Amino acid sequence: MAVDIVPVFDEQVNRLGLGTYSLTGDDGIEAMTAALDAGYRHVDTARLYENEAEVGEAIEASSVDREELVVATKIGHFEEPEKTPDYVRNGVEESLEKLGVDTIDLLYHHWPRHPDEIDTVLPVFEELYKSGTVEHLGVSNYRIEDVERATDLVDVPLYANQVEMHPLLPQEEPYEFCREQDLFVVAYSPLAQGEVFDVPEIVDVAEKHDTSPAVVSLAWLLSHDGVVAIPRSSSPDHIEDNLAARDLELDEEDLERIDSIDDRHRYEDPDWMEW
Repeated sequence: MAVDIVPVFDEQVNRLGLGTYSLTGDDGIEAMTAALDAGYRHVDTARLYENEAEVGEAIEASSVDREELVVATKIGHFEEPEKTPDYVRNGVEESLEKLGVDTIDLLYHHWPRHPDEIDTVLPVFEELYKSGTVEHLGVSNYRIEDVERATDLVDVPLYANQVEMHPLLPQEEPYEFCREQDLFVVAYSPLAQGEVFDVPEIVDVAEKHDTSPAVVSLAWLLSHDGVVAIPRSSSPDHIEDNLAARDLELDEEDLERIDSIDDRHRYEDPDWMEW
């Protein structure tokens, strides 16, 4: 059953977030602080990244009020083989402490290795949502059948599904399904791990607009209703340059040119996953 979308990502400023994978230590704190001061208001991390403390330090060091930020993190994936309810509860408490926040704006279940894990994790998420510890529930790398399983399991709305999405992996069917369910799609690896820089169609559009292939790829994602992009970079210059995607309006010719790309490639594709 479709639900009304609540306004975390309704603000355009939050639809281009900062991915933080591998941003650790003092260099990571510096890059993330610079991003917040440059205008990012949505920060995405995970327990798996082992940098929630650095994210918290960057939030504290920046000039941005906590109330202006969307702080998203994830639990699950490979932290331990078996996810128990207590593991989830304790993990969220640790995340809150490391991030230095009282609530998590968006908590994702991070890539279940087996559908049964959904049955364990999502009810605890529902509990945390009802207690006010978590503002919105998200899922990550959920297939259509996984989303259906999750929505049948809990009585509170899911808000977003974070998946790999970029011009080389448009995710048409999952995207359409998520929009029918009023779920945002949060695109990780939105630059295809740098591969978009050399795609002729994207390069042509970038030259037309006197911008970079990175900005074009991000603007292509943002042209989709309900899509949020979270590019990751350790370079303050690249982090700031990516913000131009918010203001780049691609015309129909541009979009058709990008949509015509024949190359299709998934970069995050473990052997145990069946898409």
